[in-house]
Amino acid sequence: MNTKVWKVDKYVDNLENNPQVVDAAHFLQENEVVALPTETVYGLGGNAKSDVAVEKIFAAKGRPSDNPLIIHIADKKQINAFVTEIPEKAELLMEKFWPGPLTIIFKKKAGVLSNKATAGLDTVAVRMPDHPVALALLKKCQLPIAAPSANSSGKPSPTNAQHVIDDLDGKIAGVLDGGATGVGVESTVVDCTEEIPVILRPGGVTKEQLEMVIGDVHLDAALSDETSKPKAPGMKYQHYAPNAPLYLVNGSQSFLQHLIEEKRNAGLRVGVLATEESVGNYTSDVVIACGKRSELETVAAALYETLRAFNQEKVDVIFSEIFPSTGVGHAIMNRLQKAAGNKMIIE
Repeated sequence: MNTKVWKVDKYVDNLENNPQVVDAAHFLQENEVVALPTETVYGLGGNAKSDVAVEKIFAAKGRPSDNPLIIHIADKKQINAFVTEIPEKAELLMEKFWPGPLTIIFKKKAGVLSNKATAGLDTVAVRMPDHPVALALLKKCQLPIAAPSANSSGKPSPTNAQHVIDDLDGKIAGVLDGGATGVGVESTVVDCTEEIPVILRPGGVTKEQLEMVIGDVHLDAALSDETSKPKAPGMKYQHYAPNAPLYLVNGSQSFLQHLIEEKRNAGLRVGVLATEESVGNYTSDVVIACGKRSELETVAAALYETLRAFNQEKVDVIFSEIFPSTGVGHAIMNRLQKAAGNKMIIE
């Protein structure tokens, strides 16, 4: 398959009628799959009503079919076609955070969306992305679009079009290149079918921000439970992994340096994921700064780019500093733990 690449300037007027957007929308209407930029990561979009399109998403990614997909919309009114009700707390969250990096889980109407898109669950995960190119494409194609991250399953999510091409060239119909993404980690997923909403995946909107709008919000205790059937994306299987084994290090910088030296003495090429504040404190084959510890949003924005960079450096093992599990740090640690397969070395 020849994968088309459409470059689009997100700052131009009348994006909805941009020839590249129109062409990409036509592909979606024909049940092909197209990668599109969002404010979090690039998504791999397909018609959420079509089993054919959804199967192409799973096939391109190599993604297990029991992992549900997020449905992307351009207008809040679209969800009335495929959800049974909009709880009051969900309404408040939509008003505050849509468009934006928040996915909300609703009870779904039967017979509207492909059951393959929702993995046979009676719920559906929905969000409205905050990216002009994504919104223009969604408006133009007039479809609810199922879209997981546009990468090979298990690998770091793509934050620019080249990442998508690296993983999926020849496997998908096209890539709508709208430049680099912003937030860097996927959307927060919150289940609003419960009396007290539950965060199933931490992301770009923090628990603290949600609670300022709707009061108490719980964190799902089963975030790392590999035996439960997932209600939302990112709840099952190892994700975001670089090619080399990744270990999180809970300890001092001197302890991490000791680990580096052990591996280098064994003849291994060692990578270190640090921050701008600490990058100069390590002696190793490859040390990459991933944002600032004092500004965790910069760590989130750079995380997947950094994990992919270690692949280019062809390291044999990677050690990573850890981060506080508060605010966006909770999303960073969630992604790092999944990338590492929960491998942590404690001093």
